[in-house]
Amino acid sequence: MSYTKPIKRIAIVGTGVIGASWAAQYLARGFDVVATDPAPNAEANLRKYVDEAWELLTSIGLSPGASRDRLSFTTDLKDALAKADLVQENGPERPDFKIKLYADMDDATPVDSIIASSSSGITPSVMQSKCQHPERVLIGHPFNPPHIIPLVEVVGGARTSPEAIKQAMAFYTSIGKKAIHVRKELPGHVANRLQAALYREMLYLIEQGVLSVEETDAAVCYGPGLRWGVMGQSLQWHVGGGAGGINHFMEHLMDPLTGMMKALGTPQITPQLKQTIIDGVTREAANRSVDELAQEENKLIVGYLALRAKASNGEVAAAA
Repeated sequence: MSYTKPIKRIAIVGTGVIGASWAAQYLARGFDVVATDPAPNAEANLRKYVDEAWELLTSIGLSPGASRDRLSFTTDLKDALAKADLVQENGPERPDFKIKLYADMDDATPVDSIIASSSSGITPSVMQSKCQHPERVLIGHPFNPPHIIPLVEVVGGARTSPEAIKQAMAFYTSIGKKAIHVRKELPGHVANRLQAALYREMLYLIEQGVLSVEETDAAVCYGPGLRWGVMGQSLQWHVGGGAGGINHFMEHLMDPLTGMMKALGTPQITPQLKQTIIDGVTREAANRSVDELAQEENKLIVGYLALRAKASNGEVAAAA
């Protein structure tokens, strides 16, 4: 099966926070979007989310044809999928639910259309297990919120076609996402595993009384976190190797780092440690609501991405 047809109409299945954010992203990129969700007030909540996201999306830059008027809604799954060129699914994270949902979506979606899941943990091989056309089922896992964060993890299952993977990678890249091809199925895919690895050591440091919750967050966001927003850790080690670059790092610094890796801890996640985290985060939040924190974060990320784009185009260097 060829997966080269133009993508013009996108179906959003599940309009919670992730689905609504995807809808906003696709509308801002000039697509027709049809959304479906059986939950009460789903349409009203979706349109409210899109309206609230539109200001930031406008500041990022809208594609030709971008309009909130291109959003339609139906509670009928088959109607939503009947003419979809791509499906972005965002349903509950339960394997039994996903298996049934994917069998139903597979039956309703044109056979040459990709069905992508935003699932953060369930593997595509599980979801495609009861499909008649499993070759077009894959993971297109975003980071929240998808209309702000560029990363998308593309993962194929045991029966996913390489052509479907190729089209998904090309499509997400074409709308400004940073798509990475995860070549093996793993629980949590890749980026969440990296977050989990870091957070395990943060919890260990808190448990051992090395740092407070606030100090561990500061150690990340005011230290290596600033660098990670510019380049990944491996490339950062290349810079850290000085004139000798990554060769010098591997020859002279990798062994000490290996010793440090062996000393990393495994925290005991007790009720007491959980409460310590809760108390520390509450202090950090300083009476700001979750929504206020999210809005602050989104604005800063948009500003950072704009600055990064200017740097890539040489505008920052020219201004300096």
